[in-house]
Amino acid sequence: MRTFRFAGLMIALAVISVSVQGQKNKALKAYAMFDAGAYADAIDQFKQVYDVIPKEQKADVLFYIGESYRRIDDPKNAAVWFKKAIAKNYSNPVVYLRYGQVLKMNEKYSDARDMFLKYKSLKPDDKEVDALITSCDLALEWMNNPGPYQIENMKYFNSKSSDYSPAFASDDYRTVYFTSSRDEAMGNEKHGTTGQSYADIFVVRQDRKGKWSTPVPLGDPVNTEFEEGTPCLTSDYNTLYFSRCKTAKNKSYGCQIYSCRRNGDSWGKADPLSFGGDSMVIAHPAISPDELTLYFVSDMPGGVGGKDIWMVTRSSKSAEWGKPENLGEPVNTPGDEMFPYVHPDGTLYFSSDGHIGMGGLDIFKAVHKEDGSWTIENMKPPINSPADDFGIVFQKDEEKGFFSSSRAGKGDDNIYAFVLPPLKFTLYGTVKDEKTDLPLANVLIKSIGSDGVQIETRSAKDGTFRFTLKPNTDYVYLASLEGYLNGKERESTKGLTRSRDFRMVIYLSSIEKPIELPNIFYDFNKWDLRPESMVSLDELVETLNDNPNVTIELMSHTDSRGTDEFNMDLSQKRAQSVVNYLIAKGIAPDRLSARGYGESQPKTVDKKLAAEYPFLKEGQVLTESFINSLPSDEQKEICHQINRRTEFKVLRTDYVPR
Repeated sequence: MRTFRFAGLMIALAVISVSVQGQKNKALKAYAMFDAGAYADAIDQFKQVYDVIPKEQKADVLFYIGESYRRIDDPKNAAVWFKKAIAKNYSNPVVYLRYGQVLKMNEKYSDARDMFLKYKSLKPDDKEVDALITSCDLALEWMNNPGPYQIENMKYFNSKSSDYSPAFASDDYRTVYFTSSRDEAMGNEKHGTTGQSYADIFVVRQDRKGKWSTPVPLGDPVNTEFEEGTPCLTSDYNTLYFSRCKTAKNKSYGCQIYSCRRNGDSWGKADPLSFGGDSMVIAHPAISPDELTLYFVSDMPGGVGGKDIWMVTRSSKSAEWGKPENLGEPVNTPGDEMFPYVHPDGTLYFSSDGHIGMGGLDIFKAVHKEDGSWTIENMKPPINSPADDFGIVFQKDEEKGFFSSSRAGKGDDNIYAFVLPPLKFTLYGTVKDEKTDLPLANVLIKSIGSDGVQIETRSAKDGTFRFTLKPNTDYVYLASLEGYLNGKERESTKGLTRSRDFRMVIYLSSIEKPIELPNIFYDFNKWDLRPESMVSLDELVETLNDNPNVTIELMSHTDSRGTDEFNMDLSQKRAQSVVNYLIAKGIAPDRLSARGYGESQPKTVDKKLAAEYPFLKEGQVLTESFINSLPSDEQKEICHQINRRTEFKVLRTDYVPR
């Protein structure tokens, strides 16, 4: 664990009031340790008094052991003791809330949800639990669909103790400061909250071969016998801000933010900032790129929840800081918001257990919009986990950097590297004959991107082709082959945040035979186009625009019912209605002709029709005599419907637009 976490640089936590009258001195001492935030010491003390306290107080002690484990970020042990408290009929419903929270951190989302529902049944007015119930459902969904980031445990940074809150300390990103409570820290005392050494700021450097050095303490005047940590540096890396907590065993004297200027290869005198009193808790500094806004964490009066993110501003780099302002909702919640970080582009990142998340603390991205509102986004896995995730830092121009997490690692809190790999998009396509479904070789395919880049390739013997796509780009693919109408398909990578492969089939229609227009509908004995026909005709408009050198004949066919004269007249009027629609859509009239064929050209069954209707055979002509020979009225009606069709055939391929 770490002092700068749930103890919040020894931030005083609200504690459920309990009566300790009649308990022995050891019991009184255990509760006093808990009140002071010395949770590691309190656990041992509570365990010692458990056997000597009255039976009616045992459930209370069990709860406080569980709560102490929860606050030092040991959810596995916390779950054990909360379960024991419930078995002893602990009376306060909060035990179900706390048990659910640690079950959630143990990735037992279904069990956690049950505990939250139990708590809600006992405390129906507490609306905050609704978000926890929702978070269990979302966490399962996020775990099954992790984001594109890649993470790595930084074994060269981490120790068996807590290592967290990294900060870049050079413009080449090869120098990193971070907080650690490892044995090399300056203080000789063990912290009552964590059982570890008082934390110090350490530095680690990377050589030109990419190897990281052994971390060493930053030394005087930054580190002292007290707690130092959560460093951040200005964009020129010449000013360091950090937190310092002056503590004694089981007692806190407050925390302040200090700053110091670079003095050659070392740091000059560290001075406390001018806002906040000596006993006030002000910690976790985050400086904006222009150095005019400083974000920090405090539980000072006037906040929204337990620990909130606050800010102070100034008019210039040499001016005094103004009065602290709470960021308010929706950034702050009734829970805890901590570890702010300002990206070089101005985006605010922070950690919270009050927003909908996966377990303990989750990392969130907050964008401040022009209208003054905030949009809050959970970073989701693998950045976030069921454990505590916090203290993120980015390189300026890349989606890469470091963050801290208590997920399974080398020790307690560990530092992890993260990177967003470059997006890779590949299109795998095939060109096929629309009628036969066979692949077409040597087809010319043009890729036209919305970025203005055009690339050409030809399909292989098996009809396949491939293109590499760019992020955030729309593409049109044009396919052309002699003897076929040009084909076209579209694809887009806009809005995609994960690499992926695309699959595409481009069908080309041969001009040797008429091409049927699907879904052209008319009312009975009428030639007016029905609205559902427009989609197919709009596709024909696009085909004609993609093939500007062809002229076509629109061919309309009827079934065999009705007189020859009536069917011929009806089909002519239907063909003309299609031509009129195309002209209205901007197709030149001299590219179009209309002809009705009545019932004179019954359909010949092709491979697709034979596959769709097993009672038909490929090559069969749907004549009136054949249809009448079919055994069922349903089959007859299907054949009549097939014969009622609209087709077009290509007349010329050398038309020159006027």
